[in-house]
Amino acid sequence: MSGKTAPFPVTPELTAIAIAYRNPDASLIADDVMPRVRPVSTREFRYTVFDLSHFDRPNTYVGRRGVPNEVSMGAMEETAAIEDYGLDEKIPQDDIDQAARMNRDLSGEAVEYIMNLVKLDREVRVTNLVQDTANYGTGCSSTLSGENQWSDPASTPLTALLEALEKPFMRPNTMVMSQGVWSKLRVHPQIVKSVYPLSGEGVVTRQQVADLLEIQTILIGSSRVNNARKGQKTALTPTWGKNCALLYLDRAASSQRGITWGMTVPYGTAVGGSKPDGNIGLRGGLVVRAGESLKELVTAKDAGYLFKDCVA
Repeated sequence: MSGKTAPFPVTPELTAIAIAYRNPDASLIADDVMPRVRPVSTREFRYTVFDLSHFDRPNTYVGRRGVPNEVSMGAMEETAAIEDYGLDEKIPQDDIDQAARMNRDLSGEAVEYIMNLVKLDREVRVTNLVQDTANYGTGCSSTLSGENQWSDPASTPLTALLEALEKPFMRPNTMVMSQGVWSKLRVHPQIVKSVYPLSGEGVVTRQQVADLLEIQTILIGSSRVNNARKGQKTALTPTWGKNCALLYLDRAASSQRGITWGMTVPYGTAVGGSKPDGNIGLRGGLVVRAGESLKELVTAKDAGYLFKDCVA
């Protein structure tokens, strides 16, 4: 028996909870910012990256006896590997016995709690990708300061946004920002005056701003993350910071075809399971595990624009 290992037991009931779990009170937008595409069947896979700065207008003319030209879009194949994200929670046997008398499913509750943390962690990973200037093409990012910041009434955010939308190779159809940035933008004098020209007063809605910019979607992230070091006092800060991204997203894209700024490639489904552990307290208990396997990818840097430090 020495040296033998066994996989962690995955159960259909807990896996179903892990797959279906959605916290309606958590404003997480990672799945909208980097949509999940068709799952892959292997942990290592190939995907297509588009360098749109090398896009050439194709010659589609075909002679009566000729052969059509091949599509060429400055695309290249790269290799990526799936990554696992999950957590364990230990439940003492005393808690399990007490919950049974109250008709509670502690294992199911543990899976829901774990998946909430897993999804919060994903929110942070996606945020870091979106707010990294290295994930944007040349000339497709800028840092605002002073009177150019949208928290200054003298700034001109509508002008800046309209100009930025024309710079990427693919015109963005989605705007992403934190609740803090949105709170300043929706009451900014230039924005309000554009929506309410007679009074110049009021608070604008997402749809009104989307109509002004002629984009499809505005995504607002309101989650918070603890950036304090372990052992230090909790320091909650907005996950999406003070930045604003304009992205072209195509939900019909896959890891092989379709231009989109970014995507998430899943491997299978989320999983959940439990197993006995005699080392929990005096009477033992259960270890509950849940998580998911995926890879977040930026596949077309030239399909987005990033504003850094939009507000003071």
